[in-house]
Amino acid sequence: MKIKYLNSFLVFPLLLFFPVKYSAQLVGVSLTGVVADANGAVVVGARVDLISAQQANLAGVTTDARGRFTFEKLAPGVYEVKVTQTGFSPQRVSARMGRGAGEALAVTLNVNQIAEDVVTSAITGQAESTDGVSQAINVIPEESIQQRATGVLAQVADEEVGVSLQRTSPTIGAIVIRGLTGKNVANYVDGVRYTNSAQRGGINTFLNLNEPSSIRAVEILRGPNGAQFGSDSLGGAVNLLTRTAAFGGDKPQTHGEFNTFYTSADNSFGGNTLLTYGTKRVGLLVNPSARRVNTLRSADGLDGHAAVTRFLGLPSNIFGDRLPDTAFTQYGGNFKLNYAATSRDQFIFSYQRGQQDGGKRYDQTLGGDGNRIAELRNLMNDLFYARYLRSGGSFFDNASLTFSFNSLREERVNQGGQGNFTGDITHQYERTRAIGYNAYFDKRLGERNTLLAGSDYYHERIKAPSFIFRPSNATLPIALARPRVPDNARYDLFGAYVQDVLDLVPNRARLSAAFRYNAARYRVRSADNVIVNNVALVPNDFRRVDDFSGRVGLVLFTDIEGLTLAFNYSRGFRAPNVTDLGTLGLTGDGFEADFASASALGGRIGSTAGPDAVSTGLPIEQINSEISNNFDASVRYRRSRFDTDFTFFVIDINKAIVKQALILPQGATGRFLGSTPITGQNTTTGAVFVAASANPVLIRANFTDAREYGFEYTLE
Repeated sequence: MKIKYLNSFLVFPLLLFFPVKYSAQLVGVSLTGVVADANGAVVVGARVDLISAQQANLAGVTTDARGRFTFEKLAPGVYEVKVTQTGFSPQRVSARMGRGAGEALAVTLNVNQIAEDVVTSAITGQAESTDGVSQAINVIPEESIQQRATGVLAQVADEEVGVSLQRTSPTIGAIVIRGLTGKNVANYVDGVRYTNSAQRGGINTFLNLNEPSSIRAVEILRGPNGAQFGSDSLGGAVNLLTRTAAFGGDKPQTHGEFNTFYTSADNSFGGNTLLTYGTKRVGLLVNPSARRVNTLRSADGLDGHAAVTRFLGLPSNIFGDRLPDTAFTQYGGNFKLNYAATSRDQFIFSYQRGQQDGGKRYDQTLGGDGNRIAELRNLMNDLFYARYLRSGGSFFDNASLTFSFNSLREERVNQGGQGNFTGDITHQYERTRAIGYNAYFDKRLGERNTLLAGSDYYHERIKAPSFIFRPSNATLPIALARPRVPDNARYDLFGAYVQDVLDLVPNRARLSAAFRYNAARYRVRSADNVIVNNVALVPNDFRRVDDFSGRVGLVLFTDIEGLTLAFNYSRGFRAPNVTDLGTLGLTGDGFEADFASASALGGRIGSTAGPDAVSTGLPIEQINSEISNNFDASVRYRRSRFDTDFTFFVIDINKAIVKQALILPQGATGRFLGSTPITGQNTTTGAVFVAASANPVLIRANFTDAREYGFEYTLE
């Protein structure tokens, strides 16, 4: 299926939402339950919220004098039940509703409970317990997020098994999953794609624009899940679940909270004010926030990576006991509105804004490379989505349709040359706008089988003007330049998938499987980019790839209470994005050339990325998708005060996209890569150099395969 036909294809999910006449068997089922404490005494007045897999707060009640609660007229499916009461830890449990009357749900509240264990993103359309999911998952609850994310959101990865924190600079951070980061980890917000096609390879510029106080849980899937999340999930996926707007019942309810924090290591401070308002049909949430992160005080005031230490052998504290270029300001907030038009129809509107001012790449200035200027100006995110949920229909049980708009902006100002006052100062502005559509519906086939089908489509357009200020040229100090990625580049990402969850043996064995078709398309027009002296700095370019991904998993519930076994296979992929296909310019690894410029000069792939590279004889070719195959086996044991699991995994990555030295025929000095002249060439190997970097010019290629294996163990 070609992407140019996708707009008409996406019309079909709209048919799901036309009014339908309900059959008699879809009038609805009831969910009843009782809440008790660890000693078996019923808990009166506990708040019980029913939440769908799409993060819609469907209803809220309080337990009666017998500790009981009831939700009526529910469509078959899997729901999340959240129970809160003063003096107890919040409890989240999964409720699986068939077409007949189910057993009463028993919820036990504990004091100082170790962890909450309900997830919603591992299996699309399901609010499943971690024990019921075959893939290894970390669920970071709201309390842990607020404790860890004192500076930036990526700090939530601390203290988690299988993942770690990457903080390249004060503002830029990412969550590393099983050693893979950046381009290999897909990021989502409430199931809406947050990762974009201009994302850089080794870092995540925009993850930390998400406000920690607005997030109620972070779900990290360890290992590929291309069946659910499409491209970029070679290492895994991160789904940020924002706080839901609760309904108020028969009487309007208003709640609020005010939080502040202070951190002594960098004298950072900030806070947020969260207000909620709920009626029987409307839930509203507003959460403005702001924080100031000041200069960091390192251990003993020393930084071993500082430029003065690396290049001159001097201690970094000659600048003082705090690290310059490590302060920034962040502010923003989010707004969410839930509207229940009927008992079966709900609309969710969500908007969030984040901005960082004053950020700098400390690792490229005094913290590492010694460059004079490496600024991150006006990092901004605007994310909006509108979601329509329908439960019960003529041929489906639950359906979801989402429209999203995501705008990510930055401007980087850099002066390379390791402190050269006369070096060129580049200004690179980038703004990526993504419009997305996501739709799916599910159908419960009998009491043991749930079938789901869906599709998603994201269209991105990048605005990337660029210019150079040249202090050494008084006659022509400013010149237009080719940006890092082509201006007005377009990128389309499409996927269609089916999923099946089958209880092979009720309460004993659960099988889940999903299969997905993916397509991606990249387009650039020379006429939309910079033309200097009647020469186009960006040629026409086009690339289309398609892939298949999927997963299959088995969970076995043993006779030993709390003990489960899980096995999972998943195939992930990462389609080459705009950064892979169109980058030409200075990056954190050096100066990169793109396919069109390198192939036009007869380029070959080097054996390494360093100055020792020699030609492999392989020609420069357009890159294809990276593929990963993941195998997991897990043993899990959970009780109210004891939680442990062990996972062994193997990941095979094929056709990995890596950066190698560009080798050109002799005589390349003086020729151009875009608007950048080649200033030198190794007369023996053919590696070429430009003035902006001491390393050879790099080119991306599907060059290698890799295998990663290991085990993960946690005990709480």
